[in-house]
Amino acid sequence: MSDTPKRRVLVLSTLWPNEAHPRFGTFVARSIEALARETSWQPVVINPIGLPPVVFGRYKTVRDAAVSGPEKGVEVHRPVFRLLPKVGGRLNPALIASSVMPLARTLHEAAPFDLVDAQFFYPDGPAAMRIAGELGLPFSVKARGADIHYWGARSYGLAALRETADKAAGVLAVSDALADDMAALGMQREKITIHRTGLDRDRFRPLGHTQLRTRLAEELGIPLSKDDQLLATVGALIERKGQALVIKALGDLPEARLLLVGKGEDEASLRALARSEGVTDRVHFLGSLDHDLLPLVLSAADAMVLPSASEGLANAWIEALACGTPIVITDAGGAREVIDTPVAGVIVARRTEAVREGIRLVLQNRRPPEEVAACVKEYSWEANGRALGAHYDRLFEG
Repeated sequence: MSDTPKRRVLVLSTLWPNEAHPRFGTFVARSIEALARETSWQPVVINPIGLPPVVFGRYKTVRDAAVSGPEKGVEVHRPVFRLLPKVGGRLNPALIASSVMPLARTLHEAAPFDLVDAQFFYPDGPAAMRIAGELGLPFSVKARGADIHYWGARSYGLAALRETADKAAGVLAVSDALADDMAALGMQREKITIHRTGLDRDRFRPLGHTQLRTRLAEELGIPLSKDDQLLATVGALIERKGQALVIKALGDLPEARLLLVGKGEDEASLRALARSEGVTDRVHFLGSLDHDLLPLVLSAADAMVLPSASEGLANAWIEALACGTPIVITDAGGAREVIDTPVAGVIVARRTEAVREGIRLVLQNRRPPEEVAACVKEYSWEANGRALGAHYDRLFEG
């Protein structure tokens, strides 16, 4: 990088890890950290924390996490905005913008920004649009999947998405398929630039030593043998991710054992399903794993199975492949952009029997882990950060 003064970008992101939720939005944090390292752009992050009018239960921990300061080379601010749980979706963009605006003005006056960026399309995008308008700056917005599919199915959300995309200087999407979905909702396809996810290549790589499953069994406190057909499913425990289909598939896969990585509102119903299917002893709920343990799980697994109803381009797909583990996924989002060779795995219908047959196919046609990992050799956070900086450069110079 040259010695010329860095351009400054104000990054607005409700997705960002904090002390209460250290795994929340880590992919956004890694991207912005790489931007700061790899380019001439200096990001300043505003990570709004939503709290209800009366702070109770789990929100007490969230409130205590609303702390600002430098984090891994990036300046992070965490103002609080008023949140109306479950019913406030329509109001959140305005509430975020009004709570963030005084801080944004102060930061801009102290050291002017060149650009505003939203790292999630809703509610971040419409809020960034308002802030950029107040500061007289161009803005960019990124789509990741659920922000388009969920909010685009609601009339007020769709109107906000369209207005944000229309007024943005630039629009990003994590896959071509997601960009096509955005165009189908009325956004300008030619305005959308593809910005794929990154990957920590030092952490996510094949770990093929012979004692891997023994070590993992000790770490997790569960029985694992070298003869198990080990399946992993990585994602929030919600209906959209399809863990129920994988649990049901186990009934006719007697040698398979399933490791569920993630937390979510469906955990109780998934545990009940495992009991009713008679596979409780072969389904293990691991919760949110430390990122140092996740590569062990993925490297030890014979397949990563994620039959999602919708995706943009899931980080779990790329991380599994990087560990040398093929994937069984549905035709959601950028699935065909990732599985473009049988080495990477299979795409199946979102039905129990199709998931089961996809698992069998992958288990019967195992390939060397290094060959599987080569499918995602182009992915890295360094490349992701440089691509984001190049996108900003085009907006600033154009």
